[in-house]
Amino acid sequence: MAEIHPSSVIEDGATIGEGVRIGPFCHVGPEVVLGEGCELVSHVVVAGRTGIGPRTKLYPFSSIGHPPQDLKFRGEASTLTIGADCLIREGVTMNPGTAGGGLETVVGDKCTFLANSHVGHDCRVGDGVVFSNNVMLAGHCSVGDYAILGGGAAVIQFARVGAHAFVGGLSGLENDCIPYGMALGNRAYLSGLNIIGLQRRGFAREDIHALRRAYRLLFAQEGTLMERVEDVAAEFEAHRAVAEIIAFIRVGGKRSICTPRENPGSA
Repeated sequence: MAEIHPSSVIEDGATIGEGVRIGPFCHVGPEVVLGEGCELVSHVVVAGRTGIGPRTKLYPFSSIGHPPQDLKFRGEASTLTIGADCLIREGVTMNPGTAGGGLETVVGDKCTFLANSHVGHDCRVGDGVVFSNNVMLAGHCSVGDYAILGGGAAVIQFARVGAHAFVGGLSGLENDCIPYGMALGNRAYLSGLNIIGLQRRGFAREDIHALRRAYRLLFAQEGTLMERVEDVAAEFEAHRAVAEIIAFIRVGGKRSICTPRENPGSA
């Protein structure tokens, strides 16, 4: 049975799961679905065609599912889906998709969004992702599993952040950051691999060594990037993590690959 504070407004049509707790002064729209065990602490607004997975917790003044901040949006029926066991802190905003981006924004399970961070329209965020305070993710971006974005980081529209990557605080990411990479700086450059993150995630020492060697080869001075990609793919064809980086570069996107500013052989 759900617990709903009498000061909150739950519009007809909303689906409220078993064990949901809704504190004071919340507003839940008519097409919202709250999974079992969700908690809206207080002053939370969930609008639009928004689905929130089980046990996700939302803190005061988070604004979830309102129309996209896209001047081309014309009210099309788009969605926002948030996974299970997420933590959404004060002032977080997340927008649904648009016709120009597939009509959906998707956030995975066990993600953490600290105060005043933003997920723009048509984004796809993987599992276990962490946004520190004031992170800004523009429209049409993708963020891979277990990536971490430091406080105040800004990611330009259509950019990709690979799995297990780290984007430093106050960085402005204008290009794609490879899986396991670390991007730093006002106009972010690739600063090496996210070694600390890999260690914390329990990657074996031999896997980290393989990634470091692959990184040095990929961003060496000789040849073009795509030529080096093929060389690394051949040498590390049996290594799963290196294969993820190779696939990320080969697939490509609307942005260039973020590369080292100097000392490209370091990792």
